[in-house]
Amino acid sequence: MMIRFLVFLATYSPTCAQGLDLKVLREIDVLIEKGVTDKRMPGGVLHLEHGQGIYQKSYGQRQLEPVVEGATKETIYDLASLTKVVATTPSVMKLTEEGKIDLDAPVQRYLPELIGDSNKPKITIRHLLTHTSGLAAGIRRGYEWSGYQNGIVMAAGEPSQGKAGVDYRYSDLNFILLGEIVARVSGMPLQDYCRQEIFLPLGMKETFYLPDPKLKGRIAPTTLLADGSLLRGIVHDPTARRMGGVAGHAGLFSSADDLACFARVLLNGGGGVLKPETIRLMTSVQSPANIEFRRGLGFDIDSPYSSLRGELYPKGSFGHTGWTGTSMWIDRASESFVIFLSNRNHPSGGNVLALRSKLGTLAAKATGFDFSTVTETLPQVVPKPPKSPNVLNGVDVLERDQFAVLKGMRVGLITNQTGINKRRVTTIDLLHRSDKVDLKLLFGPEHGIRGTLDEKVEDGVDDKTKLPVVSLYAGEDRRKPKAEHLAKIDALVFDMQDIGTRFYTFISTMGLAMEAAEDAGLNFVVLDRVNPIGANKVAGPMRDGEPTFTSFHQVPVQHGMTIGEIARLYQKEHCPKLKLTVIPVENWKRGMRFDETGLPWIKPSPNMPNLAAATLYPGLGLLEFTNVSVGRGTKFPFEVFGASYIDEEAFARKLSAAKLPGLAFVPVRFTPTASKFANEECGGVRIILKDPANCPSVELGILLAQTLRELYPKKWEIEKLNTLLRHPKTEAAIKSLKPRKEIVNSWETGLEEFAPRRAGVLLYR
Repeated sequence: MMIRFLVFLATYSPTCAQGLDLKVLREIDVLIEKGVTDKRMPGGVLHLEHGQGIYQKSYGQRQLEPVVEGATKETIYDLASLTKVVATTPSVMKLTEEGKIDLDAPVQRYLPELIGDSNKPKITIRHLLTHTSGLAAGIRRGYEWSGYQNGIVMAAGEPSQGKAGVDYRYSDLNFILLGEIVARVSGMPLQDYCRQEIFLPLGMKETFYLPDPKLKGRIAPTTLLADGSLLRGIVHDPTARRMGGVAGHAGLFSSADDLACFARVLLNGGGGVLKPETIRLMTSVQSPANIEFRRGLGFDIDSPYSSLRGELYPKGSFGHTGWTGTSMWIDRASESFVIFLSNRNHPSGGNVLALRSKLGTLAAKATGFDFSTVTETLPQVVPKPPKSPNVLNGVDVLERDQFAVLKGMRVGLITNQTGINKRRVTTIDLLHRSDKVDLKLLFGPEHGIRGTLDEKVEDGVDDKTKLPVVSLYAGEDRRKPKAEHLAKIDALVFDMQDIGTRFYTFISTMGLAMEAAEDAGLNFVVLDRVNPIGANKVAGPMRDGEPTFTSFHQVPVQHGMTIGEIARLYQKEHCPKLKLTVIPVENWKRGMRFDETGLPWIKPSPNMPNLAAATLYPGLGLLEFTNVSVGRGTKFPFEVFGASYIDEEAFARKLSAAKLPGLAFVPVRFTPTASKFANEECGGVRIILKDPANCPSVELGILLAQTLRELYPKKWEIEKLNTLLRHPKTEAAIKSLKPRKEIVNSWETGLEEFAPRRAGVLLYR
């Protein structure tokens, strides 16, 4: 194979179109030229190859602003996501051949920091390569950051959005992590390993990260930035750019000639760099059979992303595209490939999706190959589908038992959008359509029954059921059901998702409703739900002072109980005559976090979008009445923290030096659109939740407060710190900069006194 490859290079001629239909080639020219005229892209370079026939041509311009430059066949383009298959995938596969990477090993073997939720330990290298890891599409945007290592920390820290081997999501995170694995396993920076082990051995002398400034004149620029500067020789992808220009998902630059070298290697068996069987493996279907999207290892076999495949190439062909307008599609059966490079986002837009598809069809047609004779015989990995625990919340148990507890009763329901069963059917609908229950009215808490309001909630009527809705958040005198509301019902049912924190007001609403039910002689039924942040950990100070709506029960900040257990505690200590029934959760253990249950996450309030925010809330929430932003008005509530007066670098260094377990801090700048510092740029940190089970959330709040007090004593306004803390001794200790451990240890007496109270009402092991 290597001899054939070298001979082919020696006889290569860009003007030789042997075996290609000249009439169809002219159709291709017209198609691309029209794309230039229609401003789909400023220009581009085509390389079509079939057997010994090669057609290569440039079109239009490579630069329009500030001066016009014509495109040439030697133009170098920002490959964008072609980086994934030209750089990262072959590097991973070479290390796999050498026994240094195991495709079916957990990623944590190579990246121990890939922790943070129950899905991540299940992710394998193969999952990353096939985009079946369950990870998010990329590092979420909405703040400014920089640095390669910060990028890796955030990529590893992004919460999963699916299940490994079950869910398909095209994800830059997969390849950012793969690029770092290549660097760690090889002991070389990714750019050096790729150039030394892949590009130069294949004769790809003009394929590189971080192109030499001397080549700038041949590089096609991409976006014209808002400040008027032009990205030329600097990667367009924002994440790769923040990481210094080198990443596993983007950052590579190359020419049509070099990519043609690479494509020939994929056709001819490895070029001496990879074994033929490795090439076959990476370019055949490797995604699980239960997933519709067909992926090889890195390569797209047949999915919505394969727009270049057109109508004629069979499913056995493979390739990839790049956001900047680059693409490569290869068909082994016909020994042909087509490469199209453009900078469609220069100077500020363009779209080549439709052009790619038409180009793929014409390129296949130009080869004259009869694709109808191709029979696809591709191997496919068929892993066993992962098992999900059969955790049932109280409402699922109630429904399974045919609403026996409520049979024949007239019911009032206190609920919101989190009141759903395992199939996402609302508790409202379940009770309303049941012939065993007479649902009379609804009660809405803070944020309303649909959870969309961040202000006072008024009475109303439910659009779907036409039932009256009584607000329990219409004013300080309207937080408790009134006697007239309860006169025509036999039972109050409570079903809402709590998040395990004292100052989250749903448990206060429940306590007030329990008092009202006791006074009215009603049954009170709690449909219990799991504690999403786990119910083993109890932390923080006990309330010291009179009850308020945000500190209703005498419990610690992180109470380690389900809402049903809180109800049992409150009945025992405050409502002894209340007829309380708790419908318990089944198949759940106290240490299980929400992402381990298989239950659907519905955000309990507008600023509680995910489990990471809920986990950090007991600490960050303590400070939000002071002059800081806890991320409200951003895409990252309770995951970013800062203020207009904070120096993000100094703040992050100070927090990192404390070495709190399970946490990392990345310096960022962000601009909230609402709440504190609305429309003001803030310095601060993105808080990465590396190990939720061991995260000391309440202690994090104390560390943040101490750091603010130490670095910004005149700018941080501490006067309202006790609003949610409700512990004057801790407030005073923070003011006087007492050691953090001393503060945490001072809570022990209160927690020891709380322990037997809690133990007496627990329902689960």
